[in-house]
Amino acid sequence: MRYATVRAPGGGSLAVFFDKGAWRSLEDRSGRLYPHLRAFLADGGSRRAGRAVIEEHEAAFLAPVPRPPKIVAVGLNYADHAEEQGKSPPESPMLFSKASNIVVGPDDIVKIPPTAGQIDFECELGVIVGKPGFEIPAAKWAEHVFGFTIVNDVTSREAQTADRQFYRGKSFDTFCPTGPVVVTPDEFDWNGKGLGLRLNGTAMQKGSTSRMCFGPPALIEWISAIHPLEPGDLIATGTPAGVLMFRPEKRFLQPGDETEAWIEGIGELRNRFEKR
Repeated sequence: MRYATVRAPGGGSLAVFFDKGAWRSLEDRSGRLYPHLRAFLADGGSRRAGRAVIEEHEAAFLAPVPRPPKIVAVGLNYADHAEEQGKSPPESPMLFSKASNIVVGPDDIVKIPPTAGQIDFECELGVIVGKPGFEIPAAKWAEHVFGFTIVNDVTSREAQTADRQFYRGKSFDTFCPTGPVVVTPDEFDWNGKGLGLRLNGTAMQKGSTSRMCFGPPALIEWISAIHPLEPGDLIATGTPAGVLMFRPEKRFLQPGDETEAWIEGIGELRNRFEKR
């Protein structure tokens, strides 16, 4: 099943699912429409078709979960990304966080701040938690996952290098584009999916999720051993090789640039970069 948050015809937003060639709204038992997927998941994520119907070609996608409870990201989680840095893959998942209130959606503007430079992209498979859990064994990971989406883990390499840790460089406002849809595990086998990113139409990243060092089962187990996972939490599972930081030309993102992150079986996430 495919889910999304879309712009409502009369204004605002709607949580929807795709059925019979159209996007159909989700509503609670009292008939109230969910404004986004976070509200739907917080209420238990039990699908109930609402009255609103949006034709497939008319859907304007927003960030699926506009403000996740947590964003947990994973560094050096692709063997080729470690190789391009001259590093060995980690022996255990390397985690960091992004601020949860910086999420934007498809076609939104990513704002380049005046206080940080060397802006870079990272195409990543995003995992959205559906069922809460603590100390979840890897064998039961799928019971707790609502679905998969695309994340562009935008980063200021200047801030990341200066601070020698990730939070500031990863957490500037708008630095977490996500979307366009969420695909549930019954329709999306995460292993062996192609993913990549185009910059102004030129291929920059191209890899496969089969080269992850730690897949979603291991990550769910590892992260949930630290703290409980909640519905709507977003896990950004790392990026393949090809980021700007490790290219010889050292060309970083500039105002007017457009990125298209893509994952086989999910779609494309397009964003333009402008000055804040």
